[in-house]
Amino acid sequence: MWRAPLRRRSSSRCISNPSSRTPRRTPCAKDSQACRAKDMKHRLGFLLQKSDSCEHNSSHSKKDRVVVCQRVSQEEVKKWAESLENLISHECGLAAFKAFLKSEYSEENIDFWISCEEYKKIKSPSKLSPKAKKIYNEFISVQATKEVNLDSCTREETSRNMLEPTITCFDEAQKRIFNLMEKDSYRRFLKSRFYLDLANSSIAGSEKQKGAKSSADCSSLVPQYA
Repeated sequence: MWRAPLRRRSSSRCISNPSSRTPRRTPCAKDSQACRAKDMKHRLGFLLQKSDSCEHNSSHSKKDRVVVCQRVSQEEVKKWAESLENLISHECGLAAFKAFLKSEYSEENIDFWISCEEYKKIKSPSKLSPKAKKIYNEFISVQATKEVNLDSCTREETSRNMLEPTITCFDEAQKRIFNLMEKDSYRRFLKSRFYLDLANSSIAGSEKQKGAKSSADCSSLVPQYA
Protein backbone atom coordinates (compact mmCIF):
# COMPACT_ATOMS: atom_id res chain seq x y z
CA MET A 1 0.00 0.00 0.00
CA TRP A 2 1.29 3.38 -0.98
CA ARG A 3 1.79 5.91 1.86
CA ALA A 4 2.20 9.63 1.53
CA PRO A 5 5.65 10.80 2.60
CA LEU A 6 5.79 12.44 5.98
CA ARG A 7 6.33 16.17 5.92
CA ARG A 8 9.20 17.53 7.93
CA ARG A 9 8.30 20.24 10.31
CA SER A 10 10.15 23.44 9.90
CA SER A 11 12.83 23.66 12.56
CA SER A 12 12.49 27.41 12.54
CA ARG A 13 9.17 27.05 14.35
CA CYS A 14 10.52 24.84 17.13
CA ILE A 15 13.99 26.13 17.76
CA SER A 16 14.48 29.71 18.70
CA ASN A 17 17.70 31.47 17.97
CA PRO A 18 19.46 32.17 21.29
CA SER A 19 21.38 35.01 19.75
CA SER A 20 18.17 36.78 18.83
CA ARG A 21 17.03 37.02 22.42
CA THR A 22 17.68 40.23 24.26
CA PRO A 23 19.35 39.43 27.58
CA ARG A 24 17.76 40.89 30.67
CA ARG A 25 19.96 43.46 32.25
CA THR A 26 19.95 44.10 35.92
CA PRO A 27 20.95 47.46 37.41
CA CYS A 28 24.71 47.89 37.69
CA ALA A 29 25.34 44.60 35.85
CA LYS A 30 28.30 46.12 34.04
CA ASP A 31 30.09 47.08 37.20
CA SER A 32 28.98 45.11 40.26
CA GLN A 33 31.78 46.49 42.43
CA ALA A 34 30.81 50.06 41.62
CA CYS A 35 27.20 49.17 42.37
CA ARG A 36 28.17 47.71 45.73
CA ALA A 37 30.26 50.75 46.58
CA LYS A 38 27.35 53.00 45.64
CA ASP A 39 25.05 50.97 47.85
CA MET A 40 27.43 51.22 50.79
CA LYS A 41 27.73 54.97 50.25
CA HIS A 42 23.94 55.16 50.32
CA ARG A 43 23.89 53.24 53.59
CA LEU A 44 26.41 55.65 54.97
CA GLY A 45 23.97 58.46 54.31
CA PHE A 46 23.29 58.35 58.03
CA LEU A 47 26.68 59.96 58.53
CA LEU A 48 25.39 63.14 56.94
CA GLN A 49 21.87 63.27 58.40
CA LYS A 50 20.89 65.98 60.89
CA SER A 51 20.31 65.25 64.54
CA ASP A 52 21.42 66.70 67.86
CA SER A 53 21.43 63.93 70.46
CA CYS A 54 22.68 60.44 71.28
CA GLU A 55 20.33 57.73 72.49
CA HIS A 56 20.24 53.99 73.11
CA ASN A 57 17.74 51.76 71.34
CA SER A 58 16.32 49.70 74.19
CA SER A 59 13.96 47.70 71.97
CA HIS A 60 16.80 45.32 71.07
CA SER A 61 18.39 42.60 73.18
CA LYS A 62 21.87 43.18 74.60
CA LYS A 63 23.38 41.27 71.68
CA ASP A 64 21.54 43.34 69.09
CA ARG A 65 21.62 46.60 71.03
CA VAL A 66 22.72 49.61 69.02
CA VAL A 67 24.09 52.97 69.95
CA VAL A 68 22.80 55.91 67.97
CA CYS A 69 25.63 58.40 67.71
CA GLN A 70 24.33 61.63 66.30
CA ARG A 71 27.13 64.16 65.94
CA VAL A 72 30.85 64.07 65.22
CA SER A 73 32.85 67.24 65.76
CA GLN A 74 35.30 68.54 63.19
CA GLU A 75 38.12 67.90 65.65
CA GLU A 76 37.11 64.26 65.98
CA VAL A 77 36.96 63.77 62.22
CA LYS A 78 40.47 65.23 61.95
CA LYS A 79 41.70 62.86 64.65
CA TRP A 80 40.58 59.92 62.53
CA ALA A 81 43.25 60.92 60.03
CA GLU A 82 45.96 60.89 62.71
CA SER A 83 45.87 57.17 63.42
CA LEU A 84 43.87 54.01 62.82
CA GLU A 85 43.51 53.66 66.57
CA ASN A 86 41.71 57.01 66.78
CA LEU A 87 39.40 55.96 63.96
CA ILE A 88 38.26 52.58 65.24
CA SER A 89 38.06 53.67 68.87
CA HIS A 90 35.24 56.04 67.86
CA GLU A 91 31.86 54.40 67.24
CA CYS A 92 31.02 56.42 64.14
CA GLY A 93 34.59 56.07 62.86
CA LEU A 94 34.39 52.31 63.28
CA ALA A 95 31.06 52.23 61.44
CA ALA A 96 32.45 54.23 58.52
CA PHE A 97 35.64 52.17 58.29
CA LYS A 98 33.75 48.88 58.44
CA ALA A 99 31.34 50.02 55.72
CA PHE A 100 34.31 51.04 53.57
CA LEU A 101 35.98 47.62 54.01
CA LYS A 102 32.70 45.90 53.20
CA SER A 103 32.52 47.83 49.92
CA GLU A 104 35.96 46.40 49.13
CA TYR A 105 34.99 42.86 50.14
CA SER A 106 37.65 42.85 52.88
CA GLU A 107 35.66 43.28 56.08
CA GLU A 108 37.13 40.08 57.56
CA ASN A 109 40.08 42.07 58.94
CA ILE A 110 38.02 44.49 61.03
CA ASP A 111 35.63 41.70 62.02
CA PHE A 112 38.57 39.69 63.36
CA TRP A 113 39.91 42.71 65.24
CA ILE A 114 36.49 43.32 66.82
CA SER A 115 36.17 39.64 67.78
CA CYS A 116 39.55 39.81 69.52
CA GLU A 117 38.45 42.89 71.45
CA GLU A 118 35.31 41.05 72.56
CA TYR A 119 37.37 38.01 73.53
CA LYS A 120 39.65 40.02 75.80
CA LYS A 121 36.63 41.25 77.75
CA ILE A 122 35.56 37.74 78.78
CA LYS A 123 35.60 37.39 82.56
CA SER A 124 34.70 33.72 82.98
CA PRO A 125 37.62 31.29 82.33
CA SER A 126 35.15 28.58 81.31
CA LYS A 127 33.99 30.71 78.36
CA LEU A 128 37.47 31.32 76.95
CA SER A 129 37.93 27.96 75.23
CA PRO A 130 34.64 27.83 73.25
CA LYS A 131 34.98 31.48 72.21
CA ALA A 132 38.63 30.98 71.20
CA LYS A 133 37.74 27.98 69.04
CA LYS A 134 34.94 29.92 67.37
CA ILE A 135 37.28 32.78 66.47
CA TYR A 136 39.96 30.37 65.27
CA ASN A 137 37.57 28.42 63.05
CA GLU A 138 36.07 31.58 61.59
CA PHE A 139 39.23 33.58 60.89
CA ILE A 140 42.46 31.58 61.24
CA SER A 141 41.89 27.95 60.28
CA VAL A 142 42.82 27.01 56.70
CA GLN A 143 39.14 26.19 56.24
CA ALA A 144 37.97 29.43 57.83
CA THR A 145 34.96 31.10 56.23
CA LYS A 146 36.52 34.56 56.71
CA GLU A 147 40.22 33.71 56.73
CA VAL A 148 42.53 36.62 57.48
CA ASN A 149 45.97 37.06 55.95
CA LEU A 150 48.54 35.90 58.52
CA ASP A 151 52.13 34.79 58.05
CA SER A 152 52.88 31.12 58.73
CA CYS A 153 54.73 31.78 62.01
CA THR A 154 51.87 33.77 63.53
CA ARG A 155 49.32 31.23 62.32
CA GLU A 156 51.28 28.34 63.85
CA GLU A 157 51.75 30.20 67.12
CA THR A 158 48.04 30.93 67.34
CA SER A 159 47.24 27.30 66.55
CA ARG A 160 49.43 26.16 69.45
CA ASN A 161 47.66 28.63 71.73
CA MET A 162 44.40 26.80 71.04
CA LEU A 163 45.62 23.85 73.13
CA GLU A 164 45.20 25.96 76.27
CA PRO A 165 43.45 29.21 75.33
CA THR A 166 44.25 32.25 77.47
CA ILE A 167 43.08 35.85 77.35
CA THR A 168 46.17 36.76 75.28
CA CYS A 169 46.14 33.88 72.79
CA PHE A 170 45.12 36.12 69.84
CA ASP A 171 47.28 39.13 70.72
CA GLU A 172 49.98 38.51 68.13
CA ALA A 173 47.51 37.73 65.35
CA GLN A 174 45.43 40.79 66.20
CA LYS A 175 48.53 42.96 66.13
CA ARG A 176 49.48 41.63 62.68
CA ILE A 177 46.05 42.33 61.25
CA PHE A 178 45.98 45.81 62.79
CA ASN A 179 49.32 46.62 61.16
CA LEU A 180 48.05 45.26 57.85
CA MET A 181 44.97 47.49 57.96
CA GLU A 182 47.06 50.47 59.05
CA LYS A 183 49.43 50.19 56.07
CA ASP A 184 46.84 49.33 53.46
CA SER A 185 43.08 49.80 53.85
CA TYR A 186 43.32 52.67 56.37
CA ARG A 187 45.29 54.79 53.89
CA ARG A 188 42.76 54.11 51.16
CA PHE A 189 39.94 54.97 53.54
CA LEU A 190 41.38 58.44 54.18
CA LYS A 191 41.27 59.09 50.42
CA SER A 192 37.78 57.65 49.97
CA ARG A 193 34.43 59.42 49.74
CA PHE A 194 33.46 57.74 53.01
CA TYR A 195 35.92 59.93 54.88
CA LEU A 196 36.09 62.98 52.60
CA ASP A 197 32.32 63.52 52.72
CA LEU A 198 32.48 63.72 56.50
CA ALA A 199 35.50 66.01 56.49
CA ASN A 200 33.92 68.34 53.94
CA SER A 201 30.64 68.36 55.83
CA SER A 202 32.31 69.43 59.06
CA ILE A 203 34.22 72.22 57.28
CA ALA A 204 31.03 73.48 55.64
CA GLY A 205 29.33 73.49 59.02
CA SER A 206 32.06 75.66 60.52
CA GLU A 207 31.65 78.25 57.77
CA LYS A 208 27.90 78.50 58.31
CA GLN A 209 28.04 78.77 62.07
CA LYS A 210 30.44 81.50 63.13
CA GLY A 211 31.66 81.23 66.66
CA ALA A 212 29.95 77.85 67.15
CA LYS A 213 31.67 74.50 67.39
CA SER A 214 31.51 72.92 63.95
CA SER A 215 30.44 69.35 63.54
CA ALA A 216 29.56 66.71 60.97
CA ASP A 217 26.25 64.95 61.46
CA CYS A 218 26.39 61.27 62.28
CA SER A 219 23.25 59.26 62.84
CA SER A 220 24.87 55.82 62.63
CA LEU A 221 23.65 52.51 63.92
CA VAL A 222 26.77 50.94 65.37
CA PRO A 223 26.72 47.49 67.01
CA GLN A 224 27.78 47.69 70.62
CA TYR A 225 30.50 45.07 70.90
CA ALA A 226 30.16 44.03 74.52
